[in-house]
Amino acid sequence: MTAGILKTPRLATADVCDAVGSDAAVLSVDFRDFGGRRDFAGPAVTVRTLDDNSKVKELLAGKGEGRVLVVDGEGSCRTALMGGNLALDANRNGWAGVVIYGCIRDKHELIREDIGIKALGSCPRKTEKLGRGEIDVEVAFGGVTIHPGDWVIADADGVVITRELPEL
Repeated sequence: MTAGILKTPRLATADVCDAVGSDAAVLSVDFRDFGGRRDFAGPAVTVRTLDDNSKVKELLAGKGEGRVLVVDGEGSCRTALMGGNLALDANRNGWAGVVIYGCIRDKHELIREDIGIKALGSCPRKTEKLGRGEIDVEVAFGGVTIHPGDWVIADADGVVITRELPEL
């Protein structure tokens, strides 16, 4: 790993739920895995946007420092909020993962990157680039409200949100 990147221990969502009980919020969304890594965890950076990935691109071009980008794309499958170029940026810049309540594209490229990527599905259409979206805002989907800085723990079982990194 690159110097300065937060090193997070491998956490299993089931173990987190067992350890912290109701303090663990489970996203009730059946995400699909698209990145080269299935297990990832880190503090959340949030974005809310609809069919415009300008803010997603802006954030993934910067230092990830082991964080997880959580994108509330309002569940839209009209366009892809992330593709191969952004996955490459995310991996190079030290992001632990990306959770997208929306779609991706370039599945064959995403699987080659050592980063966790969870999304609803895929769509070949690119987004508009109009600079729309909000960064570091509270987002809510899957029955859970996610705040910037909340911990995101993800694996093959799902995605769990906690206020603090649980000690297991």
